[in-house]
Amino acid sequence: MDNSPRPPRTIWIGFVFLFGFITLAFLAWFIQITRHQLQPLRPIGPVANFSLTNQDGKITSLGDFTNHVWVADIVFTRCAGPCPRLTQQMRSLQNSLPSSSTAKLVTLTTDPEYDSPEVLKRYGARFGADFNRWTFLTGTKSEIATLASSSLKLSAKPVKPAERKNDADLFIHTTIFVIVDKHAQLRGFFETGGDGVDWTNSVLPKILQSVRQLENEP
Repeated sequence: MDNSPRPPRTIWIGFVFLFGFITLAFLAWFIQITRHQLQPLRPIGPVANFSLTNQDGKITSLGDFTNHVWVADIVFTRCAGPCPRLTQQMRSLQNSLPSSSTAKLVTLTTDPEYDSPEVLKRYGARFGADFNRWTFLTGTKSEIATLASSSLKLSAKPVKPAERKNDADLFIHTTIFVIVDKHAQLRGFFETGGDGVDWTNSVLPKILQSVRQLENEP
């Protein structure tokens, strides 16, 4: 007959609670990790060559982004709607990229008749753009539409004069960022605004992870 002393029942209960707590903590950690884990960034389609003008008045083509991952959006400088937010978010991405990254940022204008290179440069400077990394592009409407819509899947359309809410209500356009890999393949989309979109804690980290992932590809 075993007469050795046994641990009090309260100790066993304590072990059970401790085990349960550790299990729940592990599950919470696992969910947090997998929630931010990126899905494979499969190629969506090639970006066709283009010839547009940057904020310094220089011709810029697809070749200028060879071997660089780049993130792009579309705005217009007279915009009183989401464009300032988009540009502020692009600036926060610029400031969050590590110094070792060679990623580029690209902003297209949907209002080339007003957004000359000089206007774009003033606009970029107002938002703290590093023009060594961040390029603002203008050109003819057809040239911009070809790159934006056909290659980058960024849509924009004019607002009819009778439907404008104010003088700056000129265009309706997408409010997403897109990412292109080093071989000019469109690889992903990131929604930047709207209900439930947390730029700082969700979208920005995902873009940074995507940039790192694509830069590490051969």
